[in-house]
Amino acid sequence: MQEKLHTNALIHESSPYLLQHARNPVDWHPWGTVALEKAVREDKLLLVSIGYAACHWCHVMEKESFEDEEVAQVMNEHFICVKVDREERPDVDHYFMTAVHLTGAQGGWPLNVVALPDGKPLWGGTYFPKENWIYALRELNRLYREQRDDTVRHAGNLADGIRQVSLKVDRGAEAPATPERIRQAVEKWKNHFDLKHGGRRGQPKFPMPGNLEFLLHYAHTSGDREVMDFVMLTLRKMAMGGIYDQIGGGFARYSVDEIWKVPHFEKMLYDNAQMLSVYARAWQVSREPVFDQVVRETAGWLEREMSHPEGAFYSSLDADSEGVEGKYYTWTAVELQEVLGTEYPEFAEYFSINRLGYWEDDRYILLRTDSDAEFAARTGNQETELAVRVKRWKSRLMEVREKRVRPGLDDKTLTSWNALMIQGLCDAAKATGEARYREMARKNGEFLRNNLMTPDGSLFHNWKNGKPSVEGFLEDYALLTQAFISLFEITGEESWIKTAHRLVLHALEHFFDPENNLFYFSRKDHVGITGNHYQTEDNVIASSNSVMALNLLKLSRIFSQPEWERFARKMARNITASFVSYPYAFANWGRLLLMLTGNIREVAVSGENALQVISGIQQHYLPDVIFAASTGNSNLPLLKNRHVTGKTLAYVCSNGSCRLPVETASEALQLLGQP
Repeated sequence: MQEKLHTNALIHESSPYLLQHARNPVDWHPWGTVALEKAVREDKLLLVSIGYAACHWCHVMEKESFEDEEVAQVMNEHFICVKVDREERPDVDHYFMTAVHLTGAQGGWPLNVVALPDGKPLWGGTYFPKENWIYALRELNRLYREQRDDTVRHAGNLADGIRQVSLKVDRGAEAPATPERIRQAVEKWKNHFDLKHGGRRGQPKFPMPGNLEFLLHYAHTSGDREVMDFVMLTLRKMAMGGIYDQIGGGFARYSVDEIWKVPHFEKMLYDNAQMLSVYARAWQVSREPVFDQVVRETAGWLEREMSHPEGAFYSSLDADSEGVEGKYYTWTAVELQEVLGTEYPEFAEYFSINRLGYWEDDRYILLRTDSDAEFAARTGNQETELAVRVKRWKSRLMEVREKRVRPGLDDKTLTSWNALMIQGLCDAAKATGEARYREMARKNGEFLRNNLMTPDGSLFHNWKNGKPSVEGFLEDYALLTQAFISLFEITGEESWIKTAHRLVLHALEHFFDPENNLFYFSRKDHVGITGNHYQTEDNVIASSNSVMALNLLKLSRIFSQPEWERFARKMARNITASFVSYPYAFANWGRLLLMLTGNIREVAVSGENALQVISGIQQHYLPDVIFAASTGNSNLPLLKNRHVTGKTLAYVCSNGSCRLPVETASEALQLLGQP
């Protein structure tokens, strides 16, 4: 019998995730006034289901429940059903995720929440098998019909709890940060270090780039060898594990085990943009070849598979292809033998085609146990000859893999995630000196400025099919400001730093709460059932408030605006107690505290060869240095009156005073304490 064809209101949306559900028999609506007004008018509970295009368990629940006629009948009869792309609407996701956490349930995606017609959450959870889902929905509808007063009272209490949690400012004693308090926090953190496999003890394992960034910065400035060794171990283990795409470059979302072997195969732009930064900085510190390799391969994958022709970057690649998780990335031994022929035995040893690399269904995940130097020494190879063979193996497997059915692409462009991409490319350009990364960053920056920024300085959050949509959130302003500061640092083009300054002015006017010295996530004049919140806890992506505080600090030095540094210090005092108690949840704030308690330096270079000189300095790891460069006269306070015709001069400044200018990168590095 031919399947019935369905179309619901999602067919008019641009989000790839929403479009995945546009042919479900469920009568889905996008988030908005139409669905909310319909729920009130028909006196039906709202059913809000939140996910994203690359989410494996979202696909599972869709297949089991949302494509099922029996389930759809229950959902359509008793509920107004709403689908939300969490990447498009992080504000909606935060509201309902907070509700689920307050009920004691575990959050995650898909996130499924039932709410009153006015949007107040009532009940929620993540993935549900079909029969459990049907039972829960029928029971919730019964409770609403038969025990309405209790149901409304419960939802009201939960909504009050969401408001209190979302706008809570836990200042503790507001004690200022000191190097000793930071050291004590890190000492407690060490109890969570996995000193065998890297990362946090236990499983699953997430890369958490912000945590690694802080620990690298801390180890560098404090001289803590134990922390530095841990960071390097973690980065090596991830780079050689299954979480890293050994053939094409780039990292999967996380690994389900403690040895970084079996990934959840989706690849997210925000992970990989930040991993570019971490590995570039690790390369600056150690010059370990594997770190440089990860930077180049990951940047290559992003350019090859995730870039829009106009310079933007897409959001994610799915975990599944042909309905099977990981099928695109894994191999059978027979396939590998056919491709590699007589070279298969050495390949199998190098990439663990053995018990270690075995996954399931006769398929293997490629991973490594040795560095190239270690493998060459163990097998009696010349390292240079081994590198040639490995490159050949990867090229052959790429040719085969590209003929497979590709994972689904979420081709929307998000301002905040693209800003992270600019930052990653700027860090890669600094570390490697590669002009290509600088040009990719510049092109992305121009795209965002031309397509997602309005004449009045406000931002959109999303872009798809030539159209911007969704009013920008604080994360967009904070991360784009950070990116434009970095673009200025590597290009010397003042339009970037002036745009960054303008974005902060806009954010201070429309997002800043002077009473609590924090920025709201949505505009402070935002109205709607999801309310507003302060985003302060650093997760896989740093909190927008911590990023904005660092921006204020840097811009205060470049533009000589000490009041902005005072703002940053006040924001830091809000969080210091939380950082000391839970440093792994406030790691980007930790980077701010390291700068505020350390020795911030500014390096200003002016002259015809300014970009070459500053590039030579930037190839070193200098996390507490703010850079500015100009090839001519500049009115920026950090560069003003520093241009001397016929010379290129580098000024190293600290605490409001500058050393005598020098003319070479090596001399400037000596003043910065670099060997």
